[in-house]
Formats: sequence, C-alpha cells, structure tokens
Amino acid sequence: MTILLFVLILSILIMVHEAGHFFAARRVGVKVEQFALGFGPKLFSWVSGGTEYCLCAIPLGGFVKMSGDERSLCKGAVDEYFAKSHGHRALIVLMGPVVNYALAYLCFVLVFMIGYIDLDATQKNVPAIVGKVVAGSPAQKAGLSSGDLIQSADGKVFANWSEMQDYISTAGDKPVIVSFLREGRSMTVPMTPEFHKTKDMFGREHQVSRIGIQAPEPSSADKLVVRKYGVIGSWGKAAQELWSVTSRTYGALWDMITGQRSAKEGMTGLIGIFFIIKFAAAVGVSFLLHVVGVISASLAIFNLLPVIPLDGGHLALIALEKLRGKALSLKVEDVIARTGFALIIVLAVFVFYLDFERIGLIDKVFKFFH
Repeated sequence: MTILLFVLILSILIMVHEAGHFFAARRVGVKVEQFALGFGPKLFSWVSGGTEYCLCAIPLGGFVKMSGDERSLCKGAVDEYFAKSHGHRALIVLMGPVVNYALAYLCFVLVFMIGYIDLDATQKNVPAIVGKVVAGSPAQKAGLSSGDLIQSADGKVFANWSEMQDYISTAGDKPVIVSFLREGRSMTVPMTPEFHKTKDMFGREHQVSRIGIQAPEPSSADKLVVRKYGVIGSWGKAAQELWSVTSRTYGALWDMITGQRSAKEGMTGLIGIFFIIKFAAAVGVSFLLHVVGVISASLAIFNLLPVIPLDGGHLALIALEKLRGKALSLKVEDVIARTGFALIIVLAVFVFYLDFERIGLIDKVFKFFH
C-alpha cells in the first residue's frame, strides 16, 4: 500500500507539473503532440484533439512533446514552439513550476482546514515527570521512581519532557547529575546513561543514550494541542507556511553551497521521499498532505534552477536570447544541453548514494566486502 501511495503521489505531482506546460502551450497556440506520464514502454495511449496521451511503464517522470520544440527540426509552422515570442515561450516553461507551487498552497490550505497537531506546543505541555522506571536501568539504580519531576541535569534546567529527553539522548555514556523533585523535596543523584539502538523513519539504526524512564500516559486527549482554522484563516496560514517552506528551502541550498550544511542533511531523493511518505501516512491525513505540499513546492524550486534540462535552464536561455537579440548557435545550445544533462545525471547518482547511505545500504555493502 505504501508503494501504491508513493506512486500515486509522485504521479499526481508530475502530472500537475506537465499539465502546467500543456495548458500554457495550448493557450498560446502551440500544438502539443504528446502528453506522457512516466517513461519507457507505453502501457496504453489514446489520441484526442491532435494530442497523444500516454501512460508509460516507469512512473518516475513525464513530459510534454510540443511541435517544433527542437530548433533544428522547426519547419516554420505558426503552431511550433519556437515560432512563438519570448514571452509566450517563457510562460509555457514557467507554468510547470507555478502549478506545482499552487498545488503546494492548496495542500497547506487543506491542512489548516482539517486541523493538525502542533507538536511543539504539545511537547511543551508534557512535564518531565517520570511515568515508569525500566527495571535494571540507570534510573532505577540511582533511585528514581514514578512521579518524580526531573528539574535539571548538569545544571541544565528543563521546562518539559522534550527538553529533558533531548539532553539525555546526546549525553553519551558519561555520568550526569540529575536533580528532581519528590513530594516537595529536591534531590540530586548521579547516573550514567546507557546506549540503546533506535530506528529513524528510514529504518536506519542509531545509538542514543537513555537512562531508562518513560513519560506518563496522557490523562486525556486535551494533552494534544490541535490547531484548526476556518476557511478564510486557512488561506492566510497556508500563505505563511508556503513562504516558510520556500525560505527554508532556499536557505538550505545556500547553506550547502557555502559549506555550512552537508548535502546529506539538505538533500533527499526518491528513496528518501518514499520513506518520508510512509512515515507521514502512518501519522495521518493532515500530516501526509503537509508532506505532499512540501514536496510539490520543493519540486517547483528545484525545477527553477538555471540548469538545462530543468525549466530554469530553459528560462535562462530564453532571457539570454532576448538580451542578445538572437538565439545561440545550434552547436552552442547542444553543448549547453549536454553539459547540463550530465550535471543532472551526476546529481541524481549522488542523491541516490545519499539515500542508500541514509537507509544503511552502503554500510551493509562495505561490511559484506570486508
């Protein structure tokens, strides 16, 4: 079911993107010869209005084939892509990312209308009270018991359970001095966390330090802070969220370019997206819609990078042609296209490597050969 959901979401995002190019082309009078979802062998196709619509076997992309969209093959017909003005061609190229951006906005609107769990606010509502002490754990050996309120560790004061857990999980296996409140009396004990294995959403194991305590069971559903907005309010909140996602994405790109953030932290590919969708689907519809919105916005932003064969690369060529007053030679355009395509292939391979490393496959390969 996760695979089907992943393919469905990916297909929707691709179809929406290509539909942006398709309807813009039709609107300015360019003949669309083929509208394909997927790559590889055709599963089935049909012709309508002079356009062949195809569903192909590999659902990892799509394309819109327009009449005369290769300068060397133009015949001078009025319905060819290169027969249109710079503005019309730019509109056709730009509408792909634009509709992906619009889809992201609609997803965020639905998220705020349905309602979502505010994790930050929810975590702030959970005090650092010990609900259960694991037998044989450092906490039990140190004398902690159910009902104790943990106030600090090594002088670091905790406002809630989340702050306490974050501190302990990164403390390693070195002793920490824990202060807690029991029946109005303040007490301090030393304890040494132990390493435990845990899995992230990608299924990869990590070692984190634990002292062997669990949070108390929530007494009522009102422990969860749910945010929900009306129809009008949702549109405004969605705009804020879209701006936030956009600024964070460009910020991450800049951090990677300047070396402030590793590519592993800031990039993920199809495999990573699969695991993110799997995790989001398990959480709920609202969270899944939010993830789809983020992916759609990221797809729009990525496609606007000024590299051929991305939409941003084609926009850059159109702008250069407009400034020069004439097009580049076919030979120069071919070199630019080949170079850009090679860069995209290298980037795709690199991202796949990051995804494989993220899920632990690279480590398993190295262990196998060693």
